[in-house]
Amino acid sequence: MRALIWIVVLFALAVGFTLAGKYDPGYAVLVYPPYRVELSLTLMVAVFLGLLVVGHLFFRIASATLRLPEQVRAFRARQREQKSREALTEALTALLEMRYNRAEKRAAEALTLDSSPWQATLIAARAAHAIKAYSRRDGYLAQAEQLAPDQAMARLVTETDCLLDERRAEAALMRLKQAAALDPRHAGLQKLELRAQQMLKNWDRVLELAAALEKRQALEPVMAEQLRLNAHLENLKLAANSAAALTAAWQKIPVTEKTRPRLAHGAASAFAGRGETGTAIEIIEQSLAQQWDETLAREYGEIDGTDTLRQIERAEKWLPEHPRDAALLLSLGKLCARQSLWGKAQSFFEASLAIAPASETCFALAQLLEQMGQPEAACQHYRQGMALIANTGQAG
Repeated sequence: MRALIWIVVLFALAVGFTLAGKYDPGYAVLVYPPYRVELSLTLMVAVFLGLLVVGHLFFRIASATLRLPEQVRAFRARQREQKSREALTEALTALLEMRYNRAEKRAAEALTLDSSPWQATLIAARAAHAIKAYSRRDGYLAQAEQLAPDQAMARLVTETDCLLDERRAEAALMRLKQAAALDPRHAGLQKLELRAQQMLKNWDRVLELAAALEKRQALEPVMAEQLRLNAHLENLKLAANSAAALTAAWQKIPVTEKTRPRLAHGAASAFAGRGETGTAIEIIEQSLAQQWDETLAREYGEIDGTDTLRQIERAEKWLPEHPRDAALLLSLGKLCARQSLWGKAQSFFEASLAIAPASETCFALAQLLEQMGQPEAACQHYRQGMALIANTGQAG
């Protein structure tokens, strides 16, 4: 469009000069001794303008020629940058598709180009880590530090994640300390630390991190609860060798969590193992009062407390609410047998078997029948228990 406008303008000027020359009698004399040239004024102006146009064109051509090497360099740089972006995109896509060899190869290709995108080093590092090429991974991470020292967070997070996969928790915590100095409230860093502290069995710190992440809504409540319960159970296991330490560990647990069936089961087992059966029984009773659980109901009958009659009375109070709970009936049978209430024990064992046949119940009833002087009936229940075990093994 511009070219067309210039052509129209030039034609208009040519027509204008032609018409002007037709009516203009003026002339110009150019003298350069010994030469003398006489021209019409119109021709003189036309020649002058022509020289201007030719000079302008010559200048444009010379300027373009001088800029040509720079333009070639810029063109090649754009080509390299485009190739680098394409290689980086393909590397990231391959990484997401879990094609780790291709991801590392394409990321390494991107790094050979002049643009050297620092993100390619982290993609290559993750890909090399996935195929257990740890030396190459460390090389890429070192390259990332050189290319982008101001992007330390991305490098440290990548390195920490890789170290945790290798279960090098202490080294991971050192990287996390550096990253936390850059952003102390980074939720992702707390999640990584949570993994490290679990590996190192620092359960008190796990509890702190779980609470902090749940408060920030960076951790699902169900997951946070499971983490807390597991941490409490591990603390109880660590304290199980000392009665005082076990009591202290149990007292540190919030009241609202003590009645959780899984935690109550672990605590009751730990206290019973230390011979503190009264505490174990109390823990189970408080938990069952809040939430019924068959495992706890079964465990209640296995604890040999100092007041078996009281245990029987308490278990019988649960029976109207859970009349078809085989675990509760089994526990009542064991408690009655322990108290030599053989008739009641037999009734409870048989009721439990009628609801849910189990080898444990068969053996308990067989032992009771032996004590009652009924060997044939005892043998029958022994065989039934063994058949249940065989059937369970075949099903498994």
